[in-house]
Parts: sequence; structure tokens; C-alpha cells
Amino acid sequence: MPFWDTVGIWLGAFLTLCIFSFLYKDNPFYKLAEHVFVGISAGYWATLEYHNVFRPNLWDPLTKDGRLLLLIPFAFGILLFSRFTNRFGWLSRWPMALIIGIYAGITIVGYGSGDLILQIHANLLPLWTDHWLTSVNNILLTVGVITGLIYFFFSKEHKGALGTGAKVGIWFLMISFGASFGYTVMSRMSLLIGRMYFLLGNWLHIIE
Repeated sequence: MPFWDTVGIWLGAFLTLCIFSFLYKDNPFYKLAEHVFVGISAGYWATLEYHNVFRPNLWDPLTKDGRLLLLIPFAFGILLFSRFTNRFGWLSRWPMALIIGIYAGITIVGYGSGDLILQIHANLLPLWTDHWLTSVNNILLTVGVITGLIYFFFSKEHKGALGTGAKVGIWFLMISFGASFGYTVMSRMSLLIGRMYFLLGNWLHIIE
């Protein structure tokens, strides 16, 4: 095995064991691995944003194509760094407000067309089909959507039929949250299994 591959395996095993050491208690080894992970992630994303966003969308068109209009967003981007000074920190509020406003507008349109409309369309299902299992599934989905919306209807007190629907909606919500939590646990277990395979296979060569 090449030298640097061996160094990488030993370094990965060391950092993995440092993370596992938190199962005992918080310690300097865990903090070391945590800081290394955060630092590398920040550096990786900064480099990624520079090569994939800053250069192709701002710097190259500005310097090579002469699109001087891009000086406006460039100036707003520079103003963001005024946050590091006490005297001119207030200047960063202008580009921050612009970013939040534009992002909010784009997000509303995106969620409206990409999530809301598609979810409404996905719930407009026939209750009676040729296959009984599909019919049961569509009925459960429709009842869950309606009762879930009833639970979040706060303009009227949950009593009588409205209260019964809200209680049914709670059951559907709890089942949904439980399934999401179980999926999250299973995904984390997959990561744990991957790390154990790395330690026992690539590092210690106990298993193939």
C-alpha cells in the first residue's frame, strides 16, 4: 500500500476513535477531532464557493468580459466584511437585508411551485381503485391530510367533531414523526456500521 494511503488510514482511524471517545465523557481528543472536522468543513466549503460561485459568476465575467454592472454586487459583498469592525459594522446590514429579502422571495416562489402545488396534486387521489390495497392507502392518506390540517386549525376550539378530527390528526402526525425518527436512526446506524467496517477492515485487517 502506498505510504500516503497508510497515513490516511491511520489518521482516519485515530480521528474515528477520538469521536468514539465521547461515549466515555467529553475529553480533549474528542474536542480535537471536532475542531478538525469543523475547520476542514469550513475550508472545504469556502474553497467550493470560491471556485463554483465567486469566480464563474462574478470575478471572471467582471475581469474577462468587462461586465461592469457586476461591480454593484461585488461592492455589496465587500460590505459584508465590515461586520468585523465596530465603527463600520452597520454597513453590513444593507447587503444582509438584500440577501434575506431576495432569498425569502425566491424561497416563497420555489416552495409554492415545488412543494405546495406538488403536494396538493399528489393528494388528489381516487378513493376507489381497482386494487383494494391502493384504495386503502389513498383513503388513509386523505384522512391523514385532512385531520392533520384540522389539528393546525387554531381559529376554533378543538371540541366535538373538530376535536375528534384533531386527535386523529395527532395520531397521524406522531406516526409520521416516528417514521422520520426511525429513518434518521437507521441512517446513523449505517454510518456507524461503515466506521466499524473501516476500523476492523481497512485499519486492523480483522475482516475482509
